[in-house]
Amino acid sequence: MSSEEESVDQTPPTCGLLGLLLKNRRPTGAVNEVWPDLFIGNAATARNKTLLQNLGITHVVNAADGPQHIDTGPRFYTDTNIQYHGVEAADCRDFDLSPFFSETADFIHGALSQKGKVLVHCARGISRSGTLVLAFLMIKEGLTLEEAVELVCRSRNILPNTGFLNQLCQLDSALHRRKIKYKMQ
Repeated sequence: MSSEEESVDQTPPTCGLLGLLLKNRRPTGAVNEVWPDLFIGNAATARNKTLLQNLGITHVVNAADGPQHIDTGPRFYTDTNIQYHGVEAADCRDFDLSPFFSETADFIHGALSQKGKVLVHCARGISRSGTLVLAFLMIKEGLTLEEAVELVCRSRNILPNTGFLNQLCQLDSALHRRKIKYKMQ
C-alpha cells in the first residue's frame, strides 16, 4: 500500500474528532433526524409514546438500558407496535461499548430495511446514542468516522466521551484495513 493511499483514509486523532464535534454547534432539540428515518433523542422522548407515534417510530434502541439507567425495556412498549433493543451501557470512558456496535447496527439496518423508523436514545441523546449511530453509519453505510461525525452534527449536537471516541477510532481503522484488504484481493 502506498503512503498516499494510507494517508487518504487515515482515522483522525481523538483531538481532531473533538474539534469536528464542537464545530458549528447549534441548539439541539429533544429528538433529531440524523439520517433518513433514524433519530437520536433523549430519555424523555423515549418515554413519550404519543410523540413516538407522531414521529412514526417503529423501533427503539435504548443505549442506557437497565434498572440503574433508563429502565423502559420491551414491556414499556407492549401497548405499541414498537420493537425494542436495549444496550446496558454506562456513559463513562472506561466502559467498552464496542461489543454492541455490530448487533445494534444490525438492528437499526434491519428496521430501516423494513421501512421502519428508529429512535436511538440514552439519557441526554449525546454520548452513548451518538456513538451507536456513528458506528451504524460506519458499519452499514460505509462512511468513515469523520464523514459520519460531520453528517450527524449537521442535525444534532453529539459528544461521545473520549473512551467511546477511541473505540470509534479503532472501528474506523479496522473497517479501513478491511477495505484495503478487500481491494488487494
